[in-house]
Amino acid sequence: MRTLFVTGPGGAGRTTVAAATAQAATAQGLRTLLLGQTAVDGVTAASVDPAGHFRTELLALQDRAATALEMFGAQRLDDDELTPLPGAPELALLTALRDAHRNAAHDLVVVDLPPTEQALATLALPAQLRRYVRRVLPPQRQAARALRPMLAQLAGVPMPSQWLYEAAAQWDAHLAGVQAVIESEDTVVRVVAEPGPAGSEAVLKAETGLALYGLRIESVVANRVLPQGSADPWLASLAAQQDKVLAQWRGDGLPVTEIAHLGRDPRGAEDLAALAVPAPRDVPPQEEWPIEDRLAEDGVLEWRIPLPGAVREELDLVRRGDELVVTAGEFRRIVPLPSALRRCSVAGAGLKDGELGIRFTPDPGLWPQDRRS
Repeated sequence: MRTLFVTGPGGAGRTTVAAATAQAATAQGLRTLLLGQTAVDGVTAASVDPAGHFRTELLALQDRAATALEMFGAQRLDDDELTPLPGAPELALLTALRDAHRNAAHDLVVVDLPPTEQALATLALPAQLRRYVRRVLPPQRQAARALRPMLAQLAGVPMPSQWLYEAAAQWDAHLAGVQAVIESEDTVVRVVAEPGPAGSEAVLKAETGLALYGLRIESVVANRVLPQGSADPWLASLAAQQDKVLAQWRGDGLPVTEIAHLGRDPRGAEDLAALAVPAPRDVPPQEEWPIEDRLAEDGVLEWRIPLPGAVREELDLVRRGDELVVTAGEFRRIVPLPSALRRCSVAGAGLKDGELGIRFTPDPGLWPQDRRS
């Protein structure tokens, strides 16, 4: 089952392109689900109810924590007084995506995501939340259940109940399911932007953020492209500007799809078909961030991270134990180090041709002697 995320800067027409993409895929005979929108003629669509999802999850958690709440004298919340907190729409959308894959009733799920920055934050959410849950409630602490009564007496306070660890395990499994869909080889991203100065900057930023999170661009949809050769000097100037940006995108190796301006806002199935937005194309699997072995040459291992569009002055690296915190502009990702690099020290880093190379030297106390010789 394939997944296509559709995003782009605000106002670029990503919702229209998502609907037209789902329509084109359905016309090709693919069982397609359009997620995050209301119904489109001829396309199966599913909207997301953040408020309902939030109430259901919080009431279920409240039921599981009933004993602890009573112990602390907490008053239970009623269904009619619950309103969604920030982040609820994103979690509801991700849950709907996971459920769609579980049902396996479709060949393709087209997801209408928010604008790029918010979309990337949403797609990074499962991995981040799993990390937080494991830090706050390490799974190995469940092994100490038999000691909790004694520890509670020594500490003078009640120890966390088993329900808390069970809830954490359930959340981890839930988030792992969503994360697996996002990181699947069958998941790609379609970026929608108008070819112009603002769109050019937005696509460059999207390239960097998507690469940092390991997500592949299926295509860049250049929306509302004006015809060439207009007699109107103003329109001719805009068309020439668009043509320059399109040439730049193609020169950067981006797969560009042009969508002509209809001269009006698209309305209804006929206008969506007139846009001639293609169904998603197949994208070859992307190689994991490679480690270059240069021990025999200069005693260095180099981890290469593709970051097209990254700016040297906006890059930052911090090692925290067995994790590496990589910041590129406004995007940040915390990644576990491969096992070989955990036994090394960071020796430096450099950005060249859109690729960040991080150099590691083996720690003599941890690295096998025969491997370094």
